[in-house]
Amino acid sequence: MKKNRAFLKWAGGKYPLLEDIKKYLPKGDCLIEPFVGAGSVFLNTDYSRYILADINSDLINLYNIVKTRADEYVQESRKLFTAEQNDEQAFYLNRTEFNQCKDEFRRALLFLYLNRHCYNGLCRYNLRGEFNVPFGRYIKPYFPEEELYHFAERAQNAIFLCQSYDVSMANVSAGSVVYCDPPYAPLSATANFTAYHTDSFNAVQQQHLAQLAENLQGNRIPVLISNHDTELTRLWYHQAKLHVVQVRRSISRNGGTRNKVDELLALYKVSA
Repeated sequence: MKKNRAFLKWAGGKYPLLEDIKKYLPKGDCLIEPFVGAGSVFLNTDYSRYILADINSDLINLYNIVKTRADEYVQESRKLFTAEQNDEQAFYLNRTEFNQCKDEFRRALLFLYLNRHCYNGLCRYNLRGEFNVPFGRYIKPYFPEEELYHFAERAQNAIFLCQSYDVSMANVSAGSVVYCDPPYAPLSATANFTAYHTDSFNAVQQQHLAQLAENLQGNRIPVLISNHDTELTRLWYHQAKLHVVQVRRSISRNGGTRNKVDELLALYKVSA
């Protein structure tokens, strides 16, 4: 099966880990992702149905727009991928417009523009909820037309919801499989970078997620969680079957180093 790329750049995206994730994802009718992010797992698996959630309302709005208005979205979005728009002054004007914009379609257009033109493709907001990543200075940002259309096609079997992980994991029906890709646990006390949305994901929530996975396992719903391999994550996921894989980070915190980091796949398996 050909590997399909997401149309967004995304910190912690799972494209490099796809083969390992697919190896351990159980079979089922419906895949539920409480942290859908760029959607690489969704785009490269074959479940009949998908329930894809994220706490980022801009992300979910974008996905619903692409799902229902793909042709119009591609046509209008392409207008922002020009040499004139790939300019520092134009970028900050567009960023200001995005932060003030209430129109869902226009906001979705600007979200993709910012994602492809900002520094390292990061998605970060200040405490006022304003997107604040600076200009990326790329020679010619890529316009992901093919990826957008593929996403739109796949999205016809998906429901996109803006909600927190605990809500997603409280509404799981029999026959479902849950894949959780929470913001990474820090590798060290100074390496924390979870505030991609205004609500950062802390250690209490990480432990709560593990408890919810245990609860679902007790209800015969399998759960797979990915995270950094650390002493803490091994402690949090002690009830799961742990698998360690290596992956080269696609986006690092300082934008320079691309070191291999061990990744943990924690499978809360349900016996046959």
